[in-house]
Amino acid sequence: MEPQTKVDILVATPGRLMDHIKMTKGFSLEHLQYLVVDETDRMLREAYQSWLPTVIQFTLPTNQDHFQDDTAGRTLLHPLTTIRRSGVERGFKGKCYPRLAKIVCSATLTQDPSKLSQLELHHPLLLNSGKKRYRIPTKLESYKLICTSNIKPLCLIVLLQELCGEKCLVFTKSVDDSHRLSTFLGFFEELPFKFSKFSSLQRESTRRKTLAAFKEGKIDVLIGSDIMARGIHIDGLKYVINYEMPQYVKTYIHRAGRTARAGESGSCFTLLGNKQIEYIDYIEFGVDNCYYWDFLLTNASTMNHLDICF
Repeated sequence: MEPQTKVDILVATPGRLMDHIKMTKGFSLEHLQYLVVDETDRMLREAYQSWLPTVIQFTLPTNQDHFQDDTAGRTLLHPLTTIRRSGVERGFKGKCYPRLAKIVCSATLTQDPSKLSQLELHHPLLLNSGKKRYRIPTKLESYKLICTSNIKPLCLIVLLQELCGEKCLVFTKSVDDSHRLSTFLGFFEELPFKFSKFSSLQRESTRRKTLAAFKEGKIDVLIGSDIMARGIHIDGLKYVINYEMPQYVKTYIHRAGRTARAGESGSCFTLLGNKQIEYIDYIEFGVDNCYYWDFLLTNASTMNHLDICF
């Protein structure tokens, strides 16, 4: 009796997939039809035990000669190959070719040929949702707040108060900045929101507990660096705040992309100094359908009160 599997779709990290390939008895990718790689640019940048060439190698049938000819000159179709409909053939019309289809997804897909070559793509078809290289979700609104550096932390507190305790991610440029901002907020008693930091220096178990508390609503505000910008999905997350402007457009895309996911609406706020305003033009030029609206804090009395307390 041939071995069978009840698994149709397998979702795994590269490391765990490598563990199965090496240690799980009977585990095989030989009959794999679709390989989906999410966050492709990140996956290609990090080796993960050379996971990609290993996975591609293990999807090949034992007999790798896909295009054998018999004595009559007819092409023999290997059992693990297939003929797809003409709309997807892309250069293979009338030919037999391996059945594995690769789908690579990323909001910031690399255009570096040396990196893309690792995927071993054949006649790839690029699907882009916009005219420019980057695009933000349709229901994402971008706002800018202009404030001087000496009152920037106070502006953040007032903004968080005006967001009425909704879940919010606050991005800083480094782990140290996240720690300093969290320490600063800790000086204020009776803030109307609960906050915590999320750092790569924390143990993984600590980060998991913090993220779980945030998802459950026990924490309103999560403060961290770009470790939070990739691979994290929070249901119902409406707000993202760039406490410090990201250096690259692709970083902004991933930060802002934590909200307004799967057709939901969301807002991204960016706090800027007077000398940083021109950077907004850089973002708007590089991103499809991105326009920054001015956002004015309405509760000036709270700002004055916080300034006196501090």
